[in-house]
Amino acid sequence: MRFRCLALLASLGLVAAIHESDAGVIDWHKRLIGVPLTSTPSTAPVFHRVGQKNTKSVILAVTEQNVLAALNPVDGSLAWRHIYQAEDSIVAFQKHDQLVASLSGPGGATLRAFDVLDGSLLLEKRLHSPENGLLLDSIDMGGPIVITDAFDIITLTNGHTVNYFSRSGQLKWTWASEDQTSLAIYSKLVYTPSTLYVVGLAKSYSSLTLHVTALSVESGQILSTANIPSNLPEGPASVITLSRSTAARLAWVEQGSLKSVSLSPTLKDKPTTIKGASYRQLQDIGLSSSGYLIAVKYDGTGCAFRLEEEGSALNRVWEFDGSASSSRNTESLYSGGFDKSGNPYISRLYYSLAFKFASAEVFAPHLSSGKGLVTGFSFPFDTNSHGVIKHLAMDAANPKDFTVLGRLFLTTTTGAVQLWQQDKHQWTREEGLTAVDVAEFVELPERTVSLSHDGDVSYVERVLRHISDAQDLPRYLLKFVRRFATGSYASASSSAVRTADGAGTLWRDTFGFRQIILAASVHGKLFALDSSNGDIVWSRILDLGWAAEVGASHVPVKIFVTRTVSDGSEPQAVLITQRRANNGLVDTVLFHFDVLTGNDARPDVEKSPLLKGVDTPDATDSRVIFSLDEFMQAHLYPDTTESREILLNASSALYFPLKTITSGRRKITGHHLSTSSQSDFLVAQPTWTLSLPEEEDIQKIIPASRGPVASIGKVLGNRTTLYKYLNPRLFVVLTSSHSVSPASCGVYLIDGAKGTTVYHAAIPENSGSCDVKATLTENWLVYHYYDDDFKAAGQTKGYRMVTVELYEGSQVDEKTRSSDMSAFAKGNVDLRFFEQSYVFLHPITAIATTSTKFGISSKDIIVATASHKVISFPRRLLNPRRPNRKPTTEEMEEQLAQYDALLVDDSRRVLSHYYEVANVKHILTSPALLESTSLVFAHGLDMFLTRVAPSKTFDVLDENFNKPIVRNKKLREKWYN
Repeated sequence: MRFRCLALLASLGLVAAIHESDAGVIDWHKRLIGVPLTSTPSTAPVFHRVGQKNTKSVILAVTEQNVLAALNPVDGSLAWRHIYQAEDSIVAFQKHDQLVASLSGPGGATLRAFDVLDGSLLLEKRLHSPENGLLLDSIDMGGPIVITDAFDIITLTNGHTVNYFSRSGQLKWTWASEDQTSLAIYSKLVYTPSTLYVVGLAKSYSSLTLHVTALSVESGQILSTANIPSNLPEGPASVITLSRSTAARLAWVEQGSLKSVSLSPTLKDKPTTIKGASYRQLQDIGLSSSGYLIAVKYDGTGCAFRLEEEGSALNRVWEFDGSASSSRNTESLYSGGFDKSGNPYISRLYYSLAFKFASAEVFAPHLSSGKGLVTGFSFPFDTNSHGVIKHLAMDAANPKDFTVLGRLFLTTTTGAVQLWQQDKHQWTREEGLTAVDVAEFVELPERTVSLSHDGDVSYVERVLRHISDAQDLPRYLLKFVRRFATGSYASASSSAVRTADGAGTLWRDTFGFRQIILAASVHGKLFALDSSNGDIVWSRILDLGWAAEVGASHVPVKIFVTRTVSDGSEPQAVLITQRRANNGLVDTVLFHFDVLTGNDARPDVEKSPLLKGVDTPDATDSRVIFSLDEFMQAHLYPDTTESREILLNASSALYFPLKTITSGRRKITGHHLSTSSQSDFLVAQPTWTLSLPEEEDIQKIIPASRGPVASIGKVLGNRTTLYKYLNPRLFVVLTSSHSVSPASCGVYLIDGAKGTTVYHAAIPENSGSCDVKATLTENWLVYHYYDDDFKAAGQTKGYRMVTVELYEGSQVDEKTRSSDMSAFAKGNVDLRFFEQSYVFLHPITAIATTSTKFGISSKDIIVATASHKVISFPRRLLNPRRPNRKPTTEEMEEQLAQYDALLVDDSRRVLSHYYEVANVKHILTSPALLESTSLVFAHGLDMFLTRVAPSKTFDVLDENFNKPIVRNKKLREKWYN
């Protein structure tokens, strides 16, 4: 059944300095690279060695996050990374000795060269304007970079232009195809010391045909050009280019036949066919420069072919026994690599469904007197934790005769990357964490709760329990003496990382800084992170259910915490996803799990290594979750009579907006749950539609951040009061309108019960897009945008941060009780607002407000900038009531500073210190047990967590305070009393 993406939980000083000493104590930072792109050899991960005898190696990869990175294969640490802009997508990379070069942007618009070991940028060239880029699909760019032994770089861009750059970066020559139409498009380069072959496809009447142009390496002059008789319906990916010494050859499969043609400056050679077998496809295993490829037969058997040195023939040198398709094994993966002497190796990898092991074979063509040697090994790859292996990269070592040691770099369907050395696991990086769509904080139980025991036990069990508990007595006494002698107690700036005595046990620390962060990835995996250090507590793969047979993926929608430690038991949560099957079917799945263990929380469910989802829920809980199908019928979880009654009782106050499509236009329609006489389901009935101009389109709906409100008003310096407009039904709508001139963006504040527009602002669009970021909490709205309208005097282009505060009534001391008032009461929208705009120096990628346990502390705005920083702005700095003149005595009593249009950079507000927190997409905040402190979690490409105290740590003594003196004084007072 198809469900809408809706899931609702129905349940009744201006500058605070961030000290350098706090870095790494109150915060942590995880640098990630993203999930490697494996669809094409030009971007897939590869091992690369530098040096001769004392070699150093790295693993180079291009990732889904548009990052070119190098990993240290010894421990998996990040050697370096280069983060490309979103509009500058990486097309391909190539490596040679100490140099790695990349092409990025439409058609390969930009060339960059880096040092392989440290990532230093050595060269950057704009080859053509991105607006003139013709090829947008990286799959069409099969091999557009060549690096010669002299470190010259040759590039193929836009499908028709070749540029030759010397080592110094000077352009030596350029060649452009005379036919730059779509009839012939080039995608590959084949290099020999004298001739450069530009290989592409030309359109014929019925198919695609190979088209080759031979160029002089010295001058770029055309030596010859030719169409090679061929029929290639699958495009450039079906053609493999091979080179060895001075020889070069093309190979392809045509109607089951393996064909090849030798490349010479005259291009007069005719294609030849290798007889003896029929082949389904050819695979580029990264050894084309050594003359090797893999041909796969129709039964799945893999065969290794080699181009002979003189280039006269393409011969089969090995057939992998047992590689034919089988129901007992997965399809084989093939990869090529080198040892430190430059000798090539070919590996085959498959997973045994019968024995639950992965097996690898490594073929060394140069060993055993040139006849070739194969070695093999198996290793315990865990599919329940990491999914299915989808890509393999390898290198090898040959320490002695008849001994080959292989290193395998695996990329899995869950986004994890692993390195295995033979059958020994070396390390794992969970790069799927770069694709987290939804996340949620969950409070941990106290230690006493976690260690509670059942009361109904026998005498012997009780004695054994006491003996077990007593083993911690010496450690406790030692810590007690240390605290008493040194005054060393927990403080607000102390680390929340668990100590040795708490290893493996989940409980909160003194101040509640240690919590669980639930994070769901688009790669079908759910993680529980320890907020004290970012370590993974547990992870579960989301089961695909029936869709596993046809292939599918989970898109996380929302995480609901259905049971907390305040309910007196272990916390539980529900993850809601959209399951999108490859056959086009979409449905909604709920995963109900224990937060501390990740196990299925439903009663009487058999334990499974995968987290099972439910379509027809059956459980008991005091909280109710419902989702709507395409018929607007509400489906409850848990689906019980008690849940239905809870929802019916709350339905009178339950109003929610949905995105709808009417006459091809997206609109927002308010809905209200009611019973239906035609079915047993509760049905969402439309109650209002947001009336927007026809040219405006809905971009995003942003709900208000919820939390306790400690103060309903603000006392002014003259002792009057402004009462906050605290309408709990408010939400933000962002719109865009590109069909009119000038194009503009819209910010709306809407009452969810009846669709009333409480606030509206029209702002200019930025280069054809509306990149507006906004957040709403209590009566405070803040949004950020780019303003390129500088027609008025004194205006300039730049980013703006607008702050808006809503208050009840039309004057001070006017109170309408907006938080308790009915949505349909007279005067519900009787309010006024204060608004102010500030010049902000940076684009931002995410915005949020801090949250505390009781809402007493002031709120800060937390933003993530495009320059990879996380910055905090106090509310007083963004107060819209700041006067444009020198403040009066009454205004100074309110701590109002004179308005300054510029929000200047202040390093003391940078929460991320010196960390580069890259490409943050979301910021999540959570209260600690201390009212003064809020946890801030930013995630995107990187993950970063820190603690902030917007009103300083007023509820805890300073860590330098002499606590033993106070304790001794109290002790003396007891003696005299």
